[in-house]
Amino acid sequence: MTAMRTALAALLLGFSSAAWAQLPDADGPEDNKAPAAAQAPAARTAVPACPQRLPGLRTPLAFAPGEELEFDLDAMGATAGKMTMAVQKKQDGSLPVQIKVQTNSFFSKVRRVNATAMSYMHPKTLRPSRYTEEATENEQHRTVDVAFNAKDRSVRINYVVKGKPGSSNYSYDHEGMDVAGAIYMLRQLPLKEGLPVCFDVYGVRRMWRMTGTVVKREHVSLPLGEFDAWHLEGTAVRLDNPKMKREVHVWITDDERRLPLAAVGTIDLGAVRATLTSYSRPGEKARQAQGKEQLKW
Repeated sequence: MTAMRTALAALLLGFSSAAWAQLPDADGPEDNKAPAAAQAPAARTAVPACPQRLPGLRTPLAFAPGEELEFDLDAMGATAGKMTMAVQKKQDGSLPVQIKVQTNSFFSKVRRVNATAMSYMHPKTLRPSRYTEEATENEQHRTVDVAFNAKDRSVRINYVVKGKPGSSNYSYDHEGMDVAGAIYMLRQLPLKEGLPVCFDVYGVRRMWRMTGTVVKREHVSLPLGEFDAWHLEGTAVRLDNPKMKREVHVWITDDERRLPLAAVGTIDLGAVRATLTSYSRPGEKARQAQGKEQLKW
């Protein structure tokens, strides 16, 4: 199941992507090797710094409290479950976003997951102050609490996995995001062909550097409808282990809603994907996918 864990991390980072991070986060084979400090200096490679900061965000926000998005989740050719992303009411000066993931009955025979994450973002800058996860995986409960400190660009991670507490500290370059809130930040960027994007993002108890580009504007056909969308592609590299790289693709509508239509993460064994199947927004009629049509790009 290590391949599954890394695949889900790849998709998650694609939506920044979304909340596959709530799924299994047991260490992969790379994490079982000797620590970097024990390796020869020549074997240690630093991840290149982001060449520039993110551009200023568009206003007004494309989303508001009450918006709810629902996605189908597929892993390496099999339907795995559902994911919802819901914008909550402002709380203590933050704009919370709740992410829920639950595997379906078929995939639960392999791995059963029920998880919730919360991202607490600044209502104007959309930068996070805190990120939490609570998940039950095959009856094993785990929690994660991540604190972001913008002053010194540090990240403090406290977690409990299989009853064992742990903590770690990281730093980030220009921007530090969490996996749930990053997609909302991406929705507010002034997307245009060739726009470079680079930021650090927390996911699966680690920090990753996401470097990408807005490829072009494409027409996307989903069971949910027809859309013109911006296609973003990039690579996520784990800061403490640069050998771990994941290619990611994201499609965001080119309209005032900036809906995240799909995210795809690739690994050696295949692809993992999240596809928007329904959405409801304040003041708009709810919309849901109809039929069994396949995605067309």
